[in-house]
Amino acid sequence: MNKEILNHYLQFSVFTNPGCYKEMLQKLPEDIRKIGILVRKQIIHRVTLRKGNIGSNSDLRYGDMDKFPWWRLRCDDDILPTASAMISELMRLDKRGFVPNRPVENKIVVTCRCVSILTASILKSKGIPCRVRSGFAPYFFEGSWDHWINQYWDKKQKRWITIDVDGCLEDLGFDPFDIPPNRFDWAANTWLGIRKNNLNENNFINAGGYRGLMPAMWEIFYDFHSLMNNEIIYFHNPNYSRISEFNKLKEKDFKEIDDLAELMLDPDKNFQDLKKIWNTKKKFRILSGGLIEDKDHVKYRC
Repeated sequence: MNKEILNHYLQFSVFTNPGCYKEMLQKLPEDIRKIGILVRKQIIHRVTLRKGNIGSNSDLRYGDMDKFPWWRLRCDDDILPTASAMISELMRLDKRGFVPNRPVENKIVVTCRCVSILTASILKSKGIPCRVRSGFAPYFFEGSWDHWINQYWDKKQKRWITIDVDGCLEDLGFDPFDIPPNRFDWAANTWLGIRKNNLNENNFINAGGYRGLMPAMWEIFYDFHSLMNNEIIYFHNPNYSRISEFNKLKEKDFKEIDDLAELMLDPDKNFQDLKKIWNTKKKFRILSGGLIEDKDHVKYRC
């Protein structure tokens, strides 16, 4: 593997930066599986909290949801978007830090994006190249749902190993710490498959209930930005990919994303081309969110 690429995935982003907690993370277990399970035991997924003690949590593997304080936020993603924020809150709730027996009431409630960011922060702190990836998981529910996972570089095997820390305590039918390539629906494959009519777009769903090409487009940008070490939050995306703008897109807009997706099919082989797009394609890079619109970037608009 190219050293430039590995070095790129050793770098912290604003999201994966552990700040003053780097030394603490370096002292966590060395075994990737142990790290993943430990991370998972610090969090509650918002879906688990909503469903309570049924389904996969009928054996209370995630803890007794009835003990979670009624007054706390039901999802902390909005206020804990970075690794340092999550770690700080975990320490505030339980000064022991990363412990396997953290009480339910002292866990944070986050989604898969936050879990993958926290995992990446730990592995990077330990000198292990790691990247966050976004796509669709067909192994939780009927259909394939938007999901964020990780890949880390195993220097002994000389390959990227794909892991799903958020799902590592579920019965997935495969090893969540070495996911077979065909068990995850990568964003680029999904986008191109729908565009070429090789995939049924209704099978691909995001948490908001949207199906098809539009959520696939969102995943393309989540994954592209993650590959560039910018693990953007759910509501940050190019303005023209928003729900209100999607139906205004022209075929040329879709073709531009086709070209990006083709490169993302092999992000290591096409790393330099992806970096060039990152540094030059403003419409892929400038994001809109709750407090900022692309029109605020005056030079971009001009």
